Amino acid sequence: MTRLLCTLLLSLLTLAAQAAGFSASVDRTRLSEGETVELTLESSDPTLFGKPDLTPLDTAFEVLGTRQINQLSTLNGKNDRATRWIITLQPKQTGFVTIPALKLGDVHSAPITLQVAKAEKSEKSGRSNLAPVFIDASLDQESVYVQAQAILTLRIYHSVSLYDDSSLSPLQMDDARVEQLGDPRTYEKEINGVRHGVIEVRYAVFPQKSGVLNIPPQVFSATLVDPASETGYQPFGPRPGKLTRVNSPRIPLTVLPKPADYPADVPWLPARNLVLTESWSPDPGSVQTGDSLTRSLMLNVEGLSSAQIPPLPATQAQGLRRYPDQPQLGNKIDERGLIGSREEREALVPTTSGRLELPAVSITWWNTRDNRLERSEIAARTLEVAINPELEANPAQSAGTAVGNAVVLARLWPWQLACALLACTTLLGFGLWWRARRQPAILPTVQTGPSPRTLLDELRRACQSNDSHATRQALDNWARQQPETLADMAARFVPLSDAMDGLNGALYSEAGQHWQGEDLWKAIRALPAPQVEQQTTGEPSQLPPLYPR
Repeated sequence: MTRLLCTLLLSLLTLAAQAAGFSASVDRTRLSEGETVELTLESSDPTLFGKPDLTPLDTAFEVLGTRQINQLSTLNGKNDRATRWIITLQPKQTGFVTIPALKLGDVHSAPITLQVAKAEKSEKSGRSNLAPVFIDASLDQESVYVQAQAILTLRIYHSVSLYDDSSLSPLQMDDARVEQLGDPRTYEKEINGVRHGVIEVRYAVFPQKSGVLNIPPQVFSATLVDPASETGYQPFGPRPGKLTRVNSPRIPLTVLPKPADYPADVPWLPARNLVLTESWSPDPGSVQTGDSLTRSLMLNVEGLSSAQIPPLPATQAQGLRRYPDQPQLGNKIDERGLIGSREEREALVPTTSGRLELPAVSITWWNTRDNRLERSEIAARTLEVAINPELEANPAQSAGTAVGNAVVLARLWPWQLACALLACTTLLGFGLWWRARRQPAILPTVQTGPSPRTLLDELRRACQSNDSHATRQALDNWARQQPETLADMAARFVPLSDAMDGLNGALYSEAGQHWQGEDLWKAIRALPAPQVEQQTTGEPSQLPPLYPR
């Protein structure tokens, strides 16, 4: 028996894991009679092969088309494969119609329930001659309260093919705020026996003042495909189609003012539904002084955007510190329009032990569905804060300990001060010794005055100007920067010695004004570098002595 139960459990877990890789979804769950809906089947399991079995759909739907899309993506070096089947369905009956579970291999998708409404009489009878392209505009309600939501739906019908250059003018109004509800939907609908393509666009309109709000017409422009020229169409040439423009009708909307019985000291919140919830982390049932509690207040409002939701009341209590976080705003779109959400988190730290009373959180709002005033409330809460031994102690014991500590400090402070001074001087001496230890024994001399390159340039200019006095002064300045004296350089290089003799002769004779410095500059340029003397070692030399005895 135990083995059988284990086998069944493993089978169920295997089926659940496989079903997670095969899912089903639709683009909408509410539609009218004669309209189509797109069913998307997706498989992310690479071990599932083949195509899903669509036979169960024949009972309640007409399968108008099927296309398959294969996707390959790479994330963190891992290849993910996904296969999608997009199936166009048209329900055969009205009411609640269920898309049955479909099978792919050994796994099944989840069933989906659709709500198919009956077509209006005007749609069934229709107009005798419908234009190839026309627009139908409608509001979900004829009157709405100020700042409340009204949903405008635009449906563009076309019985001919359109090029991809179609466009719809934006909806703009001075006395209302407009938000588009998702991307445009595309499906098909049969009118008077003719199948039409439908482009559906929805808007959430929030009037900002009472009175009559006229929703302006929108312009839809597109190029119609000429059936006679489809075979001869050139992709890089002009499109052989007809440009058409159609306008939506102007729709009046009655905007009601704020009810007289609504409180004047609270924000105006018109909504279809409002849900206020709270959550704690950790559990506030066991808390001590100094602990941090995180309280999250979440407000979900159906029929308003998150920008229209006012801030929630702050938590105020004696003996409680509050550290609020930035609010998190979000919007969700469904068949009924916008659902705005606002989440406010705050860290609460009890500073005293005992019982702390948290007040109730109340939100006043106007129910636009039932046309009445309502209040959503989170009940008051009592926190029992225990004593934290690490933060709080007995007051008498604390006072006695303080007095004892004062007496001890009065007795010990002289020798403690002496020890502190001794430690500081020791550290200072050690630091000076360490700094001196890191300094070199002989500090390199810092060169002052012009650089050797500058002195050499001055010597060159003096030689080229044939100025004997300036050349002598520049020569002496340059020689001071060399590793050997001027006499040593003249002794080991004969051309330099001859050039210096000529310079000295020009300085101390009357012919000095005719002196030419070209020979001296050539000697300076040709002066070889001094040879490095070899270090003497203790090994005897193999050469005979210079002055034999």
